[in-house]
Amino acid sequence: MLAALGKHAFATHNALLFPENRVRRSSAGGSLPYILLTTTEATMPTSLSSTSKPPIQRVLLKLSGESFCQSGQSGLSVPEIVLIAEQIKRVVASGVQLAVVCGGGNILRGRDLDGFKQTILPATAHYMGMLATVINGLALLDTLESLGVPARLQSAIRMEGVAEPFIRRRCIRHLEKGRVVILAAGTGSPFVTTDTAAALRSREIDATLLIKATRVDGVYSSDPLKNPHAVKYSEISYQDVLRQNLGVMDAQAIHHCMEQNIPIVVLNYQKSGTIERAIAGERLGTRVSTVSELNSGNQPLS
Repeated sequence: MLAALGKHAFATHNALLFPENRVRRSSAGGSLPYILLTTTEATMPTSLSSTSKPPIQRVLLKLSGESFCQSGQSGLSVPEIVLIAEQIKRVVASGVQLAVVCGGGNILRGRDLDGFKQTILPATAHYMGMLATVINGLALLDTLESLGVPARLQSAIRMEGVAEPFIRRRCIRHLEKGRVVILAAGTGSPFVTTDTAAALRSREIDATLLIKATRVDGVYSSDPLKNPHAVKYSEISYQDVLRQNLGVMDAQAIHHCMEQNIPIVVLNYQKSGTIERAIAGERLGTRVSTVSELNSGNQPLS
């Protein structure tokens, strides 16, 4: 019996590797019945692309504090938050894993109290600014859930009554389960901007793209509100951003992205569909990346 099994295995292996050597045998003429594989059945897929799924993209979205309020105002505006949440819903529905870092400038920035250093210490002012990002995070959390989007709020400052603590592995696990993870309280340390927090979290969770959503539609050579001759860049390198001190993000944030080769896209979130279109690869706003990745150079948009 063992000899027959061995002979059968060899015959099958030989028929698969060398179709021209196949021998038709009847089950009545041999001691062990077996099924002959035809040429079509033995053919293996010539490419994995037809069966394999594309890797899920993981993106970090940086929302400035002004995204949570009306233009020129402060505090919270529910219609503005809904506008952001609806775009996030469409992104998640496409299968993208999305983490969000909130700014807090619509409520308070640490530097807003620089003129009162003798009364409120700068470190304390920065902690207050971090708490402002938690308020925005809570508002976005409830708005997403009201739209049927599963989400979690994690804070770099422990406050278990309202948010989970930021734990890298837990954050990634939430993302893998299709939940939006809102990351609040910056890095948990004073004197660090939320832009730097966004770049740092992008590295920690292995994000493939960092999107900075603002009310400005890209990166300009200078402030377009002050200089009517300012030009807008479609693409620019990390090095040129630092060299020209363009203020896209602070230098520390740019260095984090440059070291990990994480592209940055700066765009205007108020234009419908811009976030999901940018994630899909459409050229919108300004893309900041390595020199080697730039296809058309640092050319201003006409």
